[in-house]
Amino acid sequence: MIHETIYPPHMSELPRNEVPPISLSLPKPIAPARYRQPKKNIPQTPGERTQILHAVRNYVAEYSPTPPVPVAELAEHADRLVQHLGILPIYRDYVGVLINNELWREQLAAVPFERRLLLMPKCLRVESKCPAPFDEFGLLCKQCGLCSIQDLQNEAERLGYAVLVAEGSAIVMSLIQTGQIEAIVGISCLSVLERSFPYMEAAAIPGVAVPLLQDDCIDTTVDLDWVWDYIHLTADDKTRRLDLGSLRSEVDAWFSDASLTAIMGAPADETERIGREWLARAGKRWRPFLAVAAWRALAGTDAAMPEDLKKVAVAVECFHKASLIHDDIEDEDATRYGEPTLHAEHGIAIALNVGDLLIGEGYRLLAAADISAEQRAAMIAVAAAGQRELSRGQGAELLWARKPEPLSSLQVIDIFKKKTAPAFEVALRIGAIFAGIELHDEVADVLRAYSEALGIAYQIRDDIADLGQTEDTSDIAGLRPSLLLAAAHERAECDNRKFTSALWERRLPEATTVAQIEQLYRDLKADERCKELLERYKEEAIRSLRDLENPSLKGLLRRVVGKIFNDTEIKGWCKEFEAKNLLNVTGTDASLEKSEPRVVATA
Repeated sequence: MIHETIYPPHMSELPRNEVPPISLSLPKPIAPARYRQPKKNIPQTPGERTQILHAVRNYVAEYSPTPPVPVAELAEHADRLVQHLGILPIYRDYVGVLINNELWREQLAAVPFERRLLLMPKCLRVESKCPAPFDEFGLLCKQCGLCSIQDLQNEAERLGYAVLVAEGSAIVMSLIQTGQIEAIVGISCLSVLERSFPYMEAAAIPGVAVPLLQDDCIDTTVDLDWVWDYIHLTADDKTRRLDLGSLRSEVDAWFSDASLTAIMGAPADETERIGREWLARAGKRWRPFLAVAAWRALAGTDAAMPEDLKKVAVAVECFHKASLIHDDIEDEDATRYGEPTLHAEHGIAIALNVGDLLIGEGYRLLAAADISAEQRAAMIAVAAAGQRELSRGQGAELLWARKPEPLSSLQVIDIFKKKTAPAFEVALRIGAIFAGIELHDEVADVLRAYSEALGIAYQIRDDIADLGQTEDTSDIAGLRPSLLLAAAHERAECDNRKFTSALWERRLPEATTVAQIEQLYRDLKADERCKELLERYKEEAIRSLRDLENPSLKGLLRRVVGKIFNDTEIKGWCKEFEAKNLLNVTGTDASLEKSEPRVVATA
């Protein structure tokens, strides 16, 4: 491995005891999400459609049909996969489109953006409010922000695409015949796609088409995440075929008892044994996953994974699990992961000591990694800065608890920024440093902005998940600062305002139940406000990557957002997985549940 000089992070400092001002603003609004029931020949839930997409990709990887595939042959492949998955036969055409997309996926990736066409239907607009006129080529978007056309068009044109908002295969063929278009990313209903297949087959032009979820030609919807992924697909991104599910499973396996012993050595005493058991206990493992993903993107998909990368990943999780121990004590939580918290099980004194031990273990592992002195110093500086920022965020919440009073949404988000985002940034930067990449200021700035938006979105999702929470003690029951409470308080009036003020002051009115608080949040549409902000911060995380020049890191971090917030994983078509994969997706079609599914879904 070639080692380069790596500069430690620059973190602004404030005088001790000075309360930092809030220096953030909300991300710009995005087009409001529209929800319509898909047509009956389209799988009905996003989870089910994602399952089928991954099954298609595994099927194509195993059988490798060569494009262009005639319609009749495509139907045979679709029939086979429909039967295998046990889904409704009416989904055959939908599955056929996804198979055809996957056949052309690598060819599309090889075509430069400036030789591609993005073709969108005008029915994606909000017809009753759309101010856009038409000319002979189609709709002329007025950038009103009411629908997704604006954002898709702007991003595609920024990349170099030709963009057309129009209908009809004749226009497509005329553009293909000019010789200026070598690949197409399209959005269309199944009936139009069926008529277009012969043209695409004849021209042998790489093309993918994301099916509309309705075909009534008015106010239609589409799986936007899929469109974004295809728009950004490029051969320059060497991680585009990286299986993030498998990578995450590999990282998760490092936290078994046997693996931790191999990485860290055998526990020397009871304190280490308790710490090791807590480290191995259930968890999402997103932070070590991010460290490994960043290393993989920068080191290359063909690079052998060094054994010491495990030390670095485990160190990142040590820091995180230590913070959870201390957080649970400070919040007086009794359960985590559906089990007693460490202090509830062993007492506060032992839990505090084990948390301190895990912080030391994290630094010990970083120091023991086989890297250059410059890398080691940079990693330790990054970890220390992250630890300080996290503690300051937790400190802001603890100081609020001394004299609780209403906080605005921005004040709550600022706490999220300090408490959650630093751990994501630490993970990404440590992974990049391990890859031997010099973190120039502009790259460090991108990772910081991405981590900030990702961390805030992650914490907002946790707040939303508290609604109806029964397993772990929630912020609602604990009367801790939450975005739900802030949004509700900002919208409340009269008696409701007095009630939310009492909640902020941690004075639960007599006989009030958590269910009643949750209902008030729903009545005030605080949950909808939080969901809107969640989508804005997810989009902000992706938008922050625009200036990142490394296409592999950019592409991987884009997909990480989808992985974290829509963690549905298909283990595959391959026969060896059939017996051991389980279906665990809420709201899927009953016919899918009757099959021998190949799905593992986690939230």
